[in-house]
Amino acid sequence: MKKIFIIIILVLSSLSLQAQSAGNNGLSFLKFGFGARNIAMGDAGTSVSNDVTSLFYNPSSLAGKEDSEVMFMHNEWIQDVRSEVGGIRSVLFGLPVALGFNLTSVSDIEVRQKPGDPETTFDASYFFGSISTGFFIVDEISFGTSVKYLYEGLFTDEGTGWAVDFGLTYFTPLKGLTATAVYKNLGSMNALRKKSTELPAELRIGSAYSFDLSDSDFGITAAGEFQKYTLEDDIHFNLGGEIVYNKVIALRAGYQSGYEIRGFTGGIGLIWGNLNFDYAFVPFSLGLGSANHFSLGFKF
Repeated sequence: MKKIFIIIILVLSSLSLQAQSAGNNGLSFLKFGFGARNIAMGDAGTSVSNDVTSLFYNPSSLAGKEDSEVMFMHNEWIQDVRSEVGGIRSVLFGLPVALGFNLTSVSDIEVRQKPGDPETTFDASYFFGSISTGFFIVDEISFGTSVKYLYEGLFTDEGTGWAVDFGLTYFTPLKGLTATAVYKNLGSMNALRKKSTELPAELRIGSAYSFDLSDSDFGITAAGEFQKYTLEDDIHFNLGGEIVYNKVIALRAGYQSGYEIRGFTGGIGLIWGNLNFDYAFVPFSLGLGSANHFSLGFKF
């Protein structure tokens, strides 16, 4: 089964390299994480997401989930960027199904044609709605996919499009150790006035390990990921860790490499029965301030 997983990773890697070119992509809101827990752990959600947030990071992690869950997150990003993100997961016809959305806006963008006071202001809006599922293809490997409808509105122009994600999870013989591979945002947009926006397609390969501390009140998870956006030259590594005490309170920290204005992340989590509250803090350099992420989840 290891050979099957390695072959699929190589196929995903080749797709990424074939698509690679210098330049930039748009729709950056698709790069924002979902769930303050994942963001606090260096955004290593491809490897550590184990709840409804899998619909964003790695839909293969939905496989085998039989309970239902709903989660909502509010992001206060930098430069007046705000996001409302939500998801719900349940079982339909014997398969786990998750629905998600992301509504991101940038308010009061000024319009000028000459120095002085702005002529007017406008808001930029971005949205995706998604449906995801995951299932086991063999006992040790799960596969998942997401389909997303995309929208962008900028001043008087609008564009729409579609994208798909593919994910794999390999449950290794070592208890608590998993390996993951995901290819995200493979699709296209209609023209925004004259030219269509390039999607931020990305490849992630990672691993997570939950330490076996059955005789202790503590639980520890560590994760690391390789991340590559196909239209960008930079390579990123996302590292994260979590310590949970008595299944009540969690402390989290992480690091993202390859970014000029951010690196370290952190946050906390509170668990009360089936209710989870999580907070993540992401500081930025160059006087840009910081981002704050709040999420609330409930299992039923």
